[in-house]
Formats: sequence, C-alpha cells, structure tokens
Amino acid sequence: MGVNEAVPPPYTLAAGRLGGVSIVFLAVAAVTPLSVVATAVPGAYAGAGPVALPLLFLGLGLLLLVFAAGYLAMSRRMPHAGALYCLVARGLGRPLGIGAAWLALLAYAALQVSLYAVAGAAAGPALAVPWWVVALGCWAVVAICGLLPLAVTAWLLAALVPAGVAVILGYSVADLLQPAGGSLTWETLSPANLSGLPRPALGILLVLVALAFAGFETTAAYAEEAHRPRRSITRATYLSIAALAVLFAAASWAMSVATGPGRIAAEAGARGPDLMFDLAAGRLAPWAATLGRVVLVAGLLAAMIALHQTTARYLFALGRERVLPPGLGRTGRRTSAPGAASLTQTVVVGLVIGAGALADADPDSAARLLGVAGGLGILLLLLGASLAALMFLNRHPNGEGVWSRLLAPGLSTVALGALGYLAFDDLPALLGVPDGSVLPAVAAGAVLLGVVYGLALRSASPVTYASIGLGGAAVVVTPSLPMVRTVPRQRQPGAHRPERVNREELTG
Repeated sequence: MGVNEAVPPPYTLAAGRLGGVSIVFLAVAAVTPLSVVATAVPGAYAGAGPVALPLLFLGLGLLLLVFAAGYLAMSRRMPHAGALYCLVARGLGRPLGIGAAWLALLAYAALQVSLYAVAGAAAGPALAVPWWVVALGCWAVVAICGLLPLAVTAWLLAALVPAGVAVILGYSVADLLQPAGGSLTWETLSPANLSGLPRPALGILLVLVALAFAGFETTAAYAEEAHRPRRSITRATYLSIAALAVLFAAASWAMSVATGPGRIAAEAGARGPDLMFDLAAGRLAPWAATLGRVVLVAGLLAAMIALHQTTARYLFALGRERVLPPGLGRTGRRTSAPGAASLTQTVVVGLVIGAGALADADPDSAARLLGVAGGLGILLLLLGASLAALMFLNRHPNGEGVWSRLLAPGLSTVALGALGYLAFDDLPALLGVPDGSVLPAVAAGAVLLGVVYGLALRSASPVTYASIGLGGAAVVVTPSLPMVRTVPRQRQPGAHRPERVNREELTG
C-alpha cells in the first residue's frame, strides 16, 4: 500500500480572496474584447460581406451558455486550478488529462505571445521603436504582476477592462447616432444574409466568431481562490459569456450601420483594424480616436496579465500533483501566489520574444498564426471538457438534473465537434497560408506525448498517477495481490474415530 502522506502537505492558493466581479474582470480581460472588435469584426466583414455577424455572435454566446451548464456542474464538484486538465482527467481518464494539460499550456502560451506581437505592432511605430521593445516592456509588467497577490492584480484589471468596454460602447453609440445615409439599417441583423453564403465561407465565419470568445473558460481556474466558489464561478462564467456576446453583437451591428451595409465589406477590407478608429475620428473629437488606440494597448496588457495568471495556475496544479517538478507547486508565504510557476512561465515567454527579435520575425504574421493556433487549442479543450462532463456526470450523478448532466453536455459536444471539424477543414484559409497541417500535428503530438507520459506514470509511480486531478488531496493506492487458491486437503477416512485409524498398523 502506498500513501502520499510521505511527502510534505501540498501548497495551497489563497482561498476566499476573489469575488465574482474580480473573476469576471479576469475572464473578460483574457478575451481582449476591444482587440476582437478592432480586428476580428472587420476581418469577418471583409471576407464574407454584409452577413448577419451580430446574430452569429449571439448564437455562439448561446452555445457557450449551454456548454457552461455541464462545465460548471463539473467545476462545482472539483474546484481545481487547472480546470480543463482536471475535468478531462476525471471524465476521460488520467492519460488524456495530462494530454489536455500539455495542450492547454501550449494554447495559452501561444495566445500570450500573439498578444505581445500585436502590442508591439500597434505601439512600436507610434513610439519609433522595434516591436520587440514594446513587447519586452509589457513582459516586464506582466512578470511583476505575476508575483503579486491575485487580488491586487484583479484591482488593476478592474481599471483596464471597463476602459476597453467603455471605448467599445462609446464608439458604437457614436456610430448609431450618425448612421450612413442618415437612417438606421437592419440588414446585418437579418438571418437571410446567412443563407447565401457557401459552406466553406460560413464555416470560417463560425470558427472566427467562436475564437473571439477564447478566454471565458478561465473563470474555473480561480475556483480555489474564490469567495463562495460554487456561486462566484457560476455567476462569473454566465455573466462573462452573456456580456461578451451582447457587446460583440452590438459593436458589429453599429459598425455596419456607420458605413452602410453595402459598403461594410469594402471599408473593412481597405482599412482593416483601423476601421473602428477611423469611424470614431469622423464622429467624435480627434482625441477620442487616439485615446481608443491607447486603451487598445492597455487592454492587450490586461489580457497578457490574465492569461499569465491562468497559465501559472495550470503549471502550479501540475507541480502540486507532481506531474511536473514539485517546485512548480510552491506558493509564496505572504502572497500565496504560485511564484515558482509564474517565474518559469516568465522565463519561457521572454526567451520566445527574444528568439523572435533575433529572427526579425514579422509581428503581424506571428500574431495571426499564434492567435489562431491558441484559439483552436482552446476549442479542442472545450470539446474535451464537454465530452468529459457528459461521461463523468452520467457515471457519477450527484443531484444534477437531466439538463446539466445529459442534454447540455450532449448538445455542446456535438456543436463544438462540428466547429472543430470546420476549423481544421478550413485551416489554410484561417491562417492565410497554403498549408496549415503543422497545427494539427502539433496539437496531436502534445496530446499523444501527454498520454504516453501518463501511462508511464501509471507504471513508475502509482501514487502520483492516482493523484492526478485531485488537487494534491491525500490518496491511498492498494496494490493488487495475486489470488492464492487454497486447495483443502482430503480428509483421511475415519479421522473422526481415532481408535479406528491405522488399526492395521497396530495389529500388524
């Protein structure tokens, strides 16, 4: 029998320090809503024309609300700093859970580096410095925030996130008050505008809209630190999804109203990410557009901080369970922050930025490639978490209703599976390159390596293997013993009558 009491008690994160509002700020910051509106919305209009993009945002938001029912039912049972890793491990098996952890680390790292590239490309020309100088400045700020208590970082995001939302709402109101042609148009709110799209174009559009929400799932990673985890995480997740869906739908509709539905495709194709700011400059004071660009860079910084915090918690969870070196599972004595994991992540990201600077990488191309790669990784993880919820909650029901236990996970698994198929089927178009086969190979390789590592752990360290997904809780492993079948000896005739035993020997 093996018991993990032989190792020191696991480190824990600061419990009860985060409220639901702080978790909302962390999740919304990870999504970078201002960046989505400035880049993804014009890109969608430029590629597909005056389609019903606001309806797609609302539809994908509804799908994610359905997904959240099973996702939150699992999270309430097992609050864990490595949320998606834990859910897949408990629902689909520990080896696949480790594969999901490797994929999550790659996906969140790709998203982070893409944001550094975007910030460098956006602010570098204005400051007359190379992109990597801006990236390293943001990297230093993120490194400092990673060592602070999470509650302090959440207060910083409480200032940056509302500023980005205010810019989106302010620009949208200005667009609606001064529409093209002098009257509001509703063409991009008509479902009929989706019927004429060919299947490949509609598939790419759906995937782009889905990737715009990547980051909302980080709410569950803070369950161990939340005040009233069950209530806080549930409310924060639903509120984040609903707010983002409405915000994206309103901004995309207002942009089409400002240019006119007939010109939105041409304007978006010609101006790209500048479209939102150019429309604001024509309707507001000149300083409003400049302020919006500053807030965009601040929002990118907020996203870097939020994704850094999430990734550090995944590394911490893997270190605490000894899947990775145990040193990663240490927390600061005063801050209870995962300092070792945060420093490790800071070093890795800094090396990647340095390598990009030495290679003279194009920040725009790198941002597109890494952003799509990270978003697709998150999409695969959501699919795995949905399937895991469907399997686990029906194997071990504990008060969940039919909706959260069966219907919601089943529907979201089918829908997310269809989105995943569309994404990888149209991957070259998403990436803007002739061949995008390297991304599926990298994702499959990460998961496969995790599975192999998990199987090796099962043989080499049964106690560590059994603790996967348990957050450092004590486990007992009882080895299976070979069954020994005892064959009873044949009874000697007359043994119950001693006077008759061996009578022949006595008389002989």
